[in-house]
Amino acid sequence: MTPVEIHQGDSPIVLGLPHTGTYVPDAILADLNDRGRGLDDTDWHIHTLYDGVFPGATTVRATFHRYVVDANRDPSGVSLYPGQNTTGLVPLTDFDGHDIWTAPPTEADVEARRETFHAPYHAALQAELDRVRSIHGVAILYDCHSIRSGIPFLFEGTLPDFNIGTNLGTTCAPGIEAATQTICDGAAGYSSVTNGRFKGGWTTRHYGRPAEGLHAIQMELAQSTYLSAEATPWAYDTTKAARLRPYLTQILTQLAELAPTLKGTS
Repeated sequence: MTPVEIHQGDSPIVLGLPHTGTYVPDAILADLNDRGRGLDDTDWHIHTLYDGVFPGATTVRATFHRYVVDANRDPSGVSLYPGQNTTGLVPLTDFDGHDIWTAPPTEADVEARRETFHAPYHAALQAELDRVRSIHGVAILYDCHSIRSGIPFLFEGTLPDFNIGTNLGTTCAPGIEAATQTICDGAAGYSSVTNGRFKGGWTTRHYGRPAEGLHAIQMELAQSTYLSAEATPWAYDTTKAARLRPYLTQILTQLAELAPTLKGTS
């Protein structure tokens, strides 16, 4: 199993897909408990949701599950949200705070997984961002995520439908955040927030360097917007998805149209 799947497009947009993979090597699967083997914290069907919404986009997708190693965490293990409940480079619990291992990974295990899975994914992502920037003079990384709308261990209440993250405006040009927020705010029947509970993961923060022509923005969608239910079997709802996808097309189209104006700006 290759750790990363790449589809090269010709636009300035690169879609990152770090959490849609469900591959777990047999040796690692054997150390997960029954709860862990459910893989509940997958960004279920996000690659399907985004498939074809903007045909010119490059896509970089991790095929491995986040319980193997989380491709959207700092490889050093530093927390993204100090003082708040979260999960680490190799999660020890699920999003509800429950143990997922019968035999937790050792430091050596974590390092091996970082080298085997995390590093190749990010090498591929960096290569595609560099390729796109060499063509267009700028690259826009749009990091695609989803999560259950209610997880008391991680946040209070119900999550908005669209959760935009730019690490408080530092990872992209202001116009990128503004355009995305405007479309989400105007999406009929949906709620949205910018830099709320989710401000952008390590991917967004690491690659978002506007002064270098690399812009990054994270979109965390509530899974209620496109799944039949936020529970097993995590079924993809084609009717809900058909209603949501045009807004995703609007966002990516608008960002691609903004790209030529971003050359040489920070």
